[in-house]
Formats: sequence, structure tokens, C-alpha cells
Amino acid sequence: MGDLAVGARSGHEGPEDRPERPDETAAPAVDRDAGSGGNSSGRGTQGDGQAPQRKKQRSFWKELPLLIGIALVLALLIKTFLVQAFSIPSDSMQNTLQQGDRVLVDKLTPWFGSQPSRGEVVVFHDPDNWLAGEPTATPNALQTALSWIGLMPSAEEKDLIKRVVGVAGDTIECKGTGPLTVNGMALNEPYVYPGNTPCSVDDQGGQFKVTVPAGRIWVMGDHRQNSLDSRYHQQDRYQGFVPVENVVGRAIVVAWPPTRWDTLPIPDTFDQGLNETVPGALGLTGAVPLVLWRRRRVTARLTAGNPRVTGGGTAR
Repeated sequence: MGDLAVGARSGHEGPEDRPERPDETAAPAVDRDAGSGGNSSGRGTQGDGQAPQRKKQRSFWKELPLLIGIALVLALLIKTFLVQAFSIPSDSMQNTLQQGDRVLVDKLTPWFGSQPSRGEVVVFHDPDNWLAGEPTATPNALQTALSWIGLMPSAEEKDLIKRVVGVAGDTIECKGTGPLTVNGMALNEPYVYPGNTPCSVDDQGGQFKVTVPAGRIWVMGDHRQNSLDSRYHQQDRYQGFVPVENVVGRAIVVAWPPTRWDTLPIPDTFDQGLNETVPGALGLTGAVPLVLWRRRRVTARLTAGNPRVTGGGTAR
């Protein structure tokens, strides 16, 4: 049956009668490539049945410097435009902030024109030697590098952190031990350090009444009896006010240590409508009777000089 099968396939010719033909399984690769439009070299193509050669993967150690460089650039961009970490070196903001706390400061919103608001805890550059006489740490090379990319606070930057109490146009006043008033409204300040009074009774700034000029803010520490804030710098070139352009950003969260993780929201006491709308409302209330009185005078004058409307008759 094997012979029959072969004969049927080859037209009844025996093996000795068939002309020699090249082995069909040994067709040149160039013929197949020409028919399929492949590479005539026959190397590394799918047409010749060989798998494509993979590009040799770069060593991890060769890629590591590139990864580090990208990470450093991203960290620098984040520090410059988005968020920066700052360390708390003093007790002036207790108990809201403690010495050694690390806070994250939002630096993005000021780029879009955001202005400091009452109740915010802000970091700002020293306006006029507020930190004169304060000790300055000497960082080592590693600390300098980490501060440059924003992973540690810079020892060279003269920055402070306080709470915004008043913005442009606000009138702020302290009498006796308090309460502190903004635009005539007393503030309930639960964030003030326990045992402190909202105002200090002293001759160096504890008693004051100021109106915040345009482009300035008035700041105070939460530890009122241990904070050399706007109250005690009223003799400098800004009269204790902080220029808005000196504000680095708003502290939004306590990031370190983990046991102190917390947000820094605006206290509810600053949501009670402190804008100076009362004088405007009183002015409007006083103006309404005046307008009505003047209108009656004009109507009476016209009535006296025009008899056609006398007695409520119809004008003809």
C-alpha cells in the first residue's frame, strides 16, 4: 500500500523514473524573502522562522545614576513650586506646633495669586531682622545637600512661622488681657497656649490698636506670652506688619514625627464675618431716610409750582 500511495502521488512513476528535483524543503531563503518582501539577508527576520533578536537590556547599575538624577530634579521642582518641609525651632506656636515638628508648606497656591487669609499658619521670610541674635545652626555637607532639594529645611534661610490674625483693611486691637478683637469683634481663640491670655499687659507691644495697610498682614504666635511677633516689631520699617510678598506659603500639615500627624485648618472663630461691613451698613441705613426726605421736598416744590396736579386731579 505504500507503493500505491507513492504512485498515486507521483503520476505512477517509480522512484527510478522520476527526474531529479531539488529538495523542496531546502528552498533558498532568498526565494522566500523575495516572495514575502522580507530582508534578503535572511537574518533576524520572522520570514526565515527565526525569532527577532532582543536588544540587550541596560544594566541596573548603569541606569541608577539616571534614576537618581531624575529623582533630584523632581524633588527640586516640588520644593520650588509645590511643597516644602520646614522645621519648628521654637515654642512660639505651642501647642499647635512643638519644637522639632516638621510641617509641609503649600507653595503652589501663591503662584496663582492666592493671598494669606485670617487664621492660616504661614511661613514667611524675616521682614526686618526679627531673628536678630537668634543662633544659627551650621549644617554639614549632607544636610546642605538635602536642604537644597527640599528634604531638609535650610539653615541659611531666615524664616518664621506665625498665625495670620489680620489682613489688609482689618483693625486689630488688644486691651488689657483680651480678648483680641478684629474689626470690633472679639475672637474666641482655643488655639492659644493654655494659661496664656490673648493679650499681654506690657509696655513693649502687648497693648495696641492697628489697621493693616494694603499688601501687609498682621501675625501673632499661639504662645502669646512667648512669641516676638508683629506686636513687638512696631518700630521696624514695616511697623510690625509682614509684606505679603515675604510669605512663602501656608503650613497645611504636620508631617513629622508620625505621632504628631495632623492638619492645620483655619479655626472656626475666623468664620464669623470679620469683614468691615458694619460701617457700610450703617451708612446705607442713614442714607435711606435722607433720600426719602429729599424726594418729598422735590415733590412738594413741583406741586406748589404746577396747579394742574393740585388736589389730586387729572392732568390735562
